[in-house]
Amino acid sequence: MNPNDNPRTRRISAVWLIPLIAVLIGLWLVFSYLSSQGPVITLKLADAEGITAGKTAVKTRNVQVGVVENVTLSDDLSHTLLTVQMQAETERMLNEETRFWVVKPRVGREGISGLSTVLSGAYIELLPGKNGKKAKTFAVLESPPTEKTGNGLFLRLVSKPGSNISNGDPVSFRNLKVGRVVETEFDANAKIFRHRIFIEKPYDVLVSESSRFWKVSGIGFQLDAGGFQAQLNSLEALLGGGISFAVPDPNMRTGGAVNDDYQFILHDDEEAARRALYTQTLDYVLLIERSVRGLQSGAPVEYRGIRVGSVEQVPWTFGYRSTEGLGRQPIPVLIRLEPQRITHQALIDLPRWREELGELIKGGLRASLKSGNLITGSLFVDLEFYQDVPTAELTATHHGVSVFPSISAGSLAKIEDQIHQLLKTLNGLPMQDMANNMNRNLANLATITQRVENLLNDPALNQLPQQLSDNMESLQGTLSSWQSGGDGYHKLQGTLEKLNRLLDEAEPLLDTLNEQPNALIFQRHPAQDTQPRGAQ
Repeated sequence: MNPNDNPRTRRISAVWLIPLIAVLIGLWLVFSYLSSQGPVITLKLADAEGITAGKTAVKTRNVQVGVVENVTLSDDLSHTLLTVQMQAETERMLNEETRFWVVKPRVGREGISGLSTVLSGAYIELLPGKNGKKAKTFAVLESPPTEKTGNGLFLRLVSKPGSNISNGDPVSFRNLKVGRVVETEFDANAKIFRHRIFIEKPYDVLVSESSRFWKVSGIGFQLDAGGFQAQLNSLEALLGGGISFAVPDPNMRTGGAVNDDYQFILHDDEEAARRALYTQTLDYVLLIERSVRGLQSGAPVEYRGIRVGSVEQVPWTFGYRSTEGLGRQPIPVLIRLEPQRITHQALIDLPRWREELGELIKGGLRASLKSGNLITGSLFVDLEFYQDVPTAELTATHHGVSVFPSISAGSLAKIEDQIHQLLKTLNGLPMQDMANNMNRNLANLATITQRVENLLNDPALNQLPQQLSDNMESLQGTLSSWQSGGDGYHKLQGTLEKLNRLLDEAEPLLDTLNEQPNALIFQRHPAQDTQPRGAQ
């Protein structure tokens, strides 16, 4: 037996090297595949519209970082679960602040987005989180998340319920678009809307502490005591509304600059925003003896056509404790004078204003309701000086507020009373007798009309125009004969010449009679007396 045939000393054949190398290569490929794979995460969303397993990609900044491997329903069938295989080195993107949303064609107030997915199909966008704990399960948002950072200014607005402001609505400064609404939510506990807006650079310098924000719509109409007003904004605001801001009173001093997350109040309109700009005010109460129909909150308080305040509440404390106010008690109206509308100063001396108003009231300053618009019946409060009015002072109060003296001069109610008195006087007239007399007069008029009609139908009257025409022609012929060159003219001319010769011949006789009226009886020159002659 050959010692070399010992199995312990037998060598491994080279043929076995080939499968060994294949196994090593396979292990290397498996290791490379596993090392190139990232974590597996789960996404939850309402439905899987546009999502396809093995095809739908997960991207960030248009770079693919994962792919959807499986699409299933949740155990309670209330939502969809997506299993996503992420690529290597994506663990640092995944934490509690990471956000996912589906990118697909969308049409909204911000415009049209996601058109690139019409041919390629929907995909899932990933917004990496910066801080937070590691996470494996995420909820997919229905729309892109709210912007948290940007090259501009982020502000917060608070508004009452009923606001129609939504994400993407434009924010404008004097009709110039300078930003947009990035977040809107309703606080059920406080019953208010909270908005977050973004102002782009370089327009962020337009915002100051004196700025005021108000809601705008595409087309606005207003018909009140100030007349008819129409407002037309941009097409974008026409489709979805928006927000505008400015310092409503250009004469007011601009406040200091604001920082991110500074909070403002969102007002209903520009006039409300302007009123909010005047922080130093004087409140008074008017005790109106007549009807206040047509007087609304926000109506102007004017002095000689200049607005100096606003009506704050109509009525105020009416029926506050009992039905006492339903008797003959006057109706209280709360007005607010705004001296800053006149002075355009941030700070004023309110005690001095009260003192000077007291002196003006002693001098005859009174408040009255006047009609601002005859079509709508809107009223406003007018402050004017009146003569021969009882002396008054700011001493009386109503629920702790000074009473401003008022009169009913020039009010619409007084005009209505005058019309009522006129109608009452008309009702006292003997209308029945007047009607009977009018009927008799109408009967007589009918008789006269019939007689005139019979007269017009008389044939003789119908021939009258022809007879008048014939007479006029005859008269015209007669007048024509007396014209220059006619027979009548020549005869008249000859007669006048004979008359002239006759007058010429009679002129000496007339002169003689004028000098010696008895010339027709006696001789003009008497004969001389005969002298007797002597005897020869």
